[in-house]
Amino acid sequence: MDAQSRGRAEDMDPADQWVLNPDTGDYELRLNQSGGNSPRSTTPPAQRGPGRTGTPRDGGQRRSPDGDSPRRSTEVPRQGGRRSAGGQRGQDRTAPKDAAPGRRKRKAPKSRGKKALVWTGGVMAFLLVGVSAGGYWLYQHFNGNLSTVDIGDRGNKDVITANAPLNILIIGTDKRTGKGNEGYGDKGSAGHADTNILFHVSEDRTNATALSIPRDLITDIPDCKTKQEDGSEKTIPGTPHERFNTSLGQNDRDPGCTMDTVKALTGLTVDHFMMVDFNAVKELTTAVGGVEVCLAHAVKDKDSKLDLPAGKSTVQGEQALAFVRTRHAFANGSDLDRIKGQQQFIGSMIRQMKSDDTLTSPTKLYKLADAATKALTVDKAIGTVKKLSSLATELSKIDTKNITFVTMPVIDNPEEPKPVTVVAHPTKAEQLFSMMRDDTSLTEVAAQKKKAKSKQDALLKGTKAAAGDVRVDVYNGGEVAGGAQQTVTWLQNTKGVLKSTNKANAPKKIAKTTLEYAPNQADQARALAEMMGLPGSAMKQGTADAEGLEAMVLTLGADFKAAGTPITGPTEIDIPKASADKAECAE
Repeated sequence: MDAQSRGRAEDMDPADQWVLNPDTGDYELRLNQSGGNSPRSTTPPAQRGPGRTGTPRDGGQRRSPDGDSPRRSTEVPRQGGRRSAGGQRGQDRTAPKDAAPGRRKRKAPKSRGKKALVWTGGVMAFLLVGVSAGGYWLYQHFNGNLSTVDIGDRGNKDVITANAPLNILIIGTDKRTGKGNEGYGDKGSAGHADTNILFHVSEDRTNATALSIPRDLITDIPDCKTKQEDGSEKTIPGTPHERFNTSLGQNDRDPGCTMDTVKALTGLTVDHFMMVDFNAVKELTTAVGGVEVCLAHAVKDKDSKLDLPAGKSTVQGEQALAFVRTRHAFANGSDLDRIKGQQQFIGSMIRQMKSDDTLTSPTKLYKLADAATKALTVDKAIGTVKKLSSLATELSKIDTKNITFVTMPVIDNPEEPKPVTVVAHPTKAEQLFSMMRDDTSLTEVAAQKKKAKSKQDALLKGTKAAAGDVRVDVYNGGEVAGGAQQTVTWLQNTKGVLKSTNKANAPKKIAKTTLEYAPNQADQARALAEMMGLPGSAMKQGTADAEGLEAMVLTLGADFKAAGTPITGPTEIDIPKASADKAECAE
């Protein structure tokens, strides 16, 4: 820490330098613990006079001109790289540990601790840093820990606080950088997308779905654009029928390429990414004091070096990394079983992060924030502590019982005699993606289910016109070529809606299918909605009645897949799920 160069004893915890000033009621940085009641100046070293400036930890690496976010790094291996302190004077001060020796100890208020929430998960090291009161020096320090990648105009820069769902891609790479990691298998790895979790947060912030995408999934890697050091863009050609993990590292692909691959696979736009390597698991689990895991049987895995008895154990450091890496310890030794173990680990870590034992300990919070920011590489749009704090505020609203872990439904690759890779399940994968696109909760969130049910009831309640009386013009604003004609043919030949007309392409592409109708066409709208499985949100009633033989307007959106397939996605799906609120022993 910089404090060491300013005379701090080597064995003193940084959090112990913060003391309560009884005159102001604020916590202030004390670098000389014997200095009575007058705290030392909190002016950062960079702004002090000659002879008082500390040496930057990164050897003087410069920050970006805006002074807020670290300078861009487009190299995948540069994870957790330290940056020189910088940034604007922002935030209040961070609550420190108890007062210095000789002063009456005062426990930091619980409310402050909760605002300083840092919760993260296992190999993905999902960072949420909320700095409720961090002095200028502390803000600069954490800011300088972060590394960023410029991913261009991908995602939605304002989605964190917007009234919209939020999708964050967590990437754990197999890059063997860091002390003690050289011996883990492929030491020359460029850093592939080894662990991938798409964290989907609902629009109302009541629930979240953590979708694990297998690294050995065979899919199409699309063309992607990467930012170069000189600000120019380079297009990297896509490759069909490839393992998902090659969406990062291979052919100089960056995390933006992995985001594009997830979007092509699921239909969900990824707003931001967070990326870590092996060190994150070791450092974060040590900072939090260990994470509790459970095994159905004793394990001694020579490959991952995991050695644990049956039942519950607390792991940290190398043992924690061994737990999230092992696969031979589980039932069939596959990557899919390893994913289950990782999900258990992440759920346990989230519970530990949100426990009172962590939230009310300024020392633990400091160590966690320091370790987490050092471990993270994020997209430039969230590349400061201030922006990550906004993200923390949103995500801290979610009750852990409403965080559901699922693995993308897959089957063995039928093209391999002895399958080692997998492909998307022919029906269940798209069903799950559809639910996530429709922001459908996988947990029992009563308010949301009640709201969805009331919409559907209102839509179907009332009389319905006969099929022969339904008049509708169909436009194609979706992605299926010929979708309007396909729909008209289906309506006429299978549903008897003979007064349906193909109006070809809509003026522009739309995400969701809509049905516009007049008040005196409500019975026709209800009939057509029932035929097509339209959700209540698709119904757009006008204010004036239709005149004569005027038709309703049906505009197909990106959610249209095929004629006869309900537009509204399923509300339930039969796949294995795990809750962040419950501990289950890995088998």
